[in-house]
This record gives sequence, structure tokens and C-alpha cells, in this order.
Amino acid sequence: MPTRFTLIDSRISAIGALMVVLLVGCSPTTAPGGSATSVAGPSPTVAATVAGPSPTVAATVAEPSPTLAGRDAPPEAQLAAEGGEAVLGQLGSYTWLQSGSDSPWLPGAPIAVGAGEPLTVGLVPAGDLADWRARYVPSNAGDPRGAVVLGEGTGDPAFRAPKAGSWTVELFVEFAAGAGTASYYWLLDVS
Repeated sequence: MPTRFTLIDSRISAIGALMVVLLVGCSPTTAPGGSATSVAGPSPTVAATVAGPSPTVAATVAEPSPTLAGRDAPPEAQLAAEGGEAVLGQLGSYTWLQSGSDSPWLPGAPIAVGAGEPLTVGLVPAGDLADWRARYVPSNAGDPRGAVVLGEGTGDPAFRAPKAGSWTVELFVEFAAGAGTASYYWLLDVS
């Protein structure tokens, strides 16, 4: 008859096997001693079974959204003025799943717009945002001190261009499902 400690050891072994499956990857393997771990294709459920009297241990892993699938960095962001060509923003600091990158304040990708013109930002590939904030400083500023907020909210970013001048605009986004955060920059020549 198994002792209480044997059952606890079995459960710990099962949890350890599950962690190995999650850390090593998604290929089926057979462990020494008859233990088996398996992952069923694209299913969001990962299970580990350990031979012996211990119970099956199963964990559910959230199904990745299209924004997350196969990406090792955040989606690209494109700023467009009403009726104009979209301009890819410079990616600054970000956290993305298990990685990240730190960047200084960037000057931004150049785009010419009119004062007060409606601006929209789209992600490529498209994805869900938890929230966003757009702000600007004079283009010769080397940091965000004194930045003025252009807009903030949830959903697709949309705001109006600032007054005439040369400005660096930063869009800070928080991705849905805890995927991470990112800053994107554009250099607006506003007439």
C-alpha cells in the first residue's frame, strides 16, 4: 500500500512532468519508467500522465490570439492621416510575452499631416489592445518631458494631429491578454 509520502512524491513528479512539457515544447515524448507526456496538436489543453497510483495532472493554456501567434516581437503600427498613405512607426521600448527591449526616446518615422487632421493607427497583424495613449513633444526634444496628451482609450487608436510645427508623437499601447506593451514613434510635420 502506498504511503502518503509516496502519493505526494507521485503528484510532484506529475507536476514536474507537466512543467517539462510546457518548457521543452509541444512534441510527444515518453519518459523513463513508463511515464508519458503528450500535447495534442493546436489544442489549448496540455496534459501529463504519470504511471502508478498518482492522478492525471492537466492544465489549460490560453489559446493565443492572432496577434500573438508566431511573433517574437509586438505587431507593427501604422499611422495614417485621413485619405493618406500609412507610415510604419519606429518601435521603441517593448515587452512582449517572455522578452523585451529597452529603447531611448526616438525621433520617429516622418509623416506630413495637416493641423487637427484625424489620425488613426492600425496594427499589422491586427490585434486587440487593452488600452493606448498618444502624446507629443517638439521634434528636437530628446525625452518625453513636457509631453502633451493627444488622446487615450481602448480599441483602435484614433486622435487628431497637434497644431502646426514639427513634433515627435509617441503611441504607447498595452496589448490584450497580458501580451505586453510597446511604444511607437512618428515625426509629424504638421502644416
